Amino acid sequence: MRHIRLAILLSLVFAPAGASAQNAAAPAAAVSAPAATTPQPGQVLASGTVPDEAAKAAVLVRLRELYGADKVVDQIAVGPVAQPANWNAYVQKLLTADLKQIRRGQLKIEGSVVSVRGEVANEAQRQKIASDFATSLNPTYTVNNGLRVSASEQNILDGALANRTIEFESGKTTLTPSGRAILDEMSAALHKLAGRKVDIIGHTDNLGLRASNQNLSQARAEAVKTYLAGKGIDGDLLSASGQGPDRPIASNDSPDGRARNRRIEFRMVQ
Repeated sequence: MRHIRLAILLSLVFAPAGASAQNAAAPAAAVSAPAATTPQPGQVLASGTVPDEAAKAAVLVRLRELYGADKVVDQIAVGPVAQPANWNAYVQKLLTADLKQIRRGQLKIEGSVVSVRGEVANEAQRQKIASDFATSLNPTYTVNNGLRVSASEQNILDGALANRTIEFESGKTTLTPSGRAILDEMSAALHKLAGRKVDIIGHTDNLGLRASNQNLSQARAEAVKTYLAGKGIDGDLLSASGQGPDRPIASNDSPDGRARNRRIEFRMVQ
C-alpha cells in the first residue's frame, strides 16, 4: 500500500502566480478529490492523498485558522494509503504559525518524511523552523530542511546601485550617458520587485540656495522616475521626492564629499 502523502504550497505571497497542482505531490489512485483549480497569488494550495475524510478535514481546518478560509485551496484526495501511527496529531504539530514566515515555499509530508522548502528572512529562522519540526515529531520521522535565506528587497536595490552616483549634467535634470547606464541596471532590479513600491529620493550638496537645491533634487528624482517608467517600470509604484542638502552622507567641505552627496537613493516603501 502506498504511503500517505500530503503537500502544502505555502503562501500568502507564497503561491506564485501561475502555480498549479503540478507543483505539489500529485494524488495517485485516489477515491475522491476536489476538481483541480489553479491557486491565485496569495493562496495556500493543499494537495496529496490522505486515508480518510477526518484527516483531510483536520488539515483544512488548521490551514484555514492560520491563513483564512478564503486563502486555502483544497485539492486533497481521499484514498487507500498507509497512515503512520498518530499521523494526524503530528501533522497538527507541523501546521503552526511558523509556516507564515516562509515565502514561496512548500511543506511536504510523505509517510514519515517531512520536507520543507522556501525562503525565510534570516539564518536563525531557517534553523529554528526545521529544529522545531524535528523536536515536535518522534524519532521515526525525518525532516529535510530545504529552506533558504532570501536576499532582502532593499539589498536587491542597493546591490544594483552598488554605491555609484547617477550623474546629471551640471545644474540640470538631464541624465548623462553613465547615469542612464546605471538606471538601465536599476530597471532590471526593479523588475525583480514587481508589485512593490519604491521611493526615488534626490539629494544635493550644500552649495547655493537651499530652496534651489530642494527644487533641483525633486526635479532630478522626477527625471529618474520618468526614465524608469520608459523602461517598463509601473510609474504608479514609483514615488519621487527631493531632500535637497538635508541628508548628506559625506562632508561638504571637499569636492569629493560634495560629489558623493549629489546622489539618487532608492528605498523600499514599507
